[in-house]
Amino acid sequence: MLKKRIIPCLDIRDGRTVKGINFVEIQDAGDPIDLAQRYVEEGADELVFLDITATIENRKTLIDLVRKIAAVINIPFTVGGGINSLDDVSQLINAGADKVSINSSAVKRPELISEISGKFGNQCCVVAIDTKLEEGEHIVFVHGGRTRTSVKTVDWAKQVETLGAGEILLTSMNSDGTKSGFAIDITKKVAEAVNIPVIASGGAGNEEHFNEVFEKTKATGALAASIFHYGEIPIPELKMKLINDGIPIRKV
Repeated sequence: MLKKRIIPCLDIRDGRTVKGINFVEIQDAGDPIDLAQRYVEEGADELVFLDITATIENRKTLIDLVRKIAAVINIPFTVGGGINSLDDVSQLINAGADKVSINSSAVKRPELISEISGKFGNQCCVVAIDTKLEEGEHIVFVHGGRTRTSVKTVDWAKQVETLGAGEILLTSMNSDGTKSGFAIDITKKVAEAVNIPVIASGGAGNEEHFNEVFEKTKATGALAASIFHYGEIPIPELKMKLINDGIPIRKV
């Protein structure tokens, strides 16, 4: 069985780490380089960096900041935001990213998934899916949660696996920032529909929420932001609890 991963996320805007609720009400959460160093020291399994306004502002990800963060960490590093081409991916890999996360660009041009996995390996290609429950149906949203598509979430998850994605980062917009728990229903459906790792994102508020998502779904990773940024849940403490509860977790 794959050991479960605890993954902090740095949502970046204007070079700062920020955090919102339901993709709005954005507030500052600290210096990303300082946070990245802290997470390595605390035993995070991986780190995700998402430039949350790159697509909206029609610009590339903040390469210099990616390079500075990569220089101070020694754990797998995933970077997303404003990635539209193989050249974008090459620049990020050269700057120190281990994996790239694509979202809006993948929905717009699905063949980008195959191009990235074909050149860099499918382990490099993470497809982020922002999903929202509307009228009983989980639907994919793009452009930082601003634009609704007609794509059903589980169907899209299956498609990205077929196209060569190595991993899915699934964020529930309904749960994001609410601290009310991960969206178990859609996480369970997506993780059972594909044979690639799924990271659950959105809604973590306490240690039990991590237990729940690992016990009730096949998610192999759980991502959170504000509860880690503000020290509400220390990662070593969380990992010890999960280990004590019999959940296979990577070492503290």
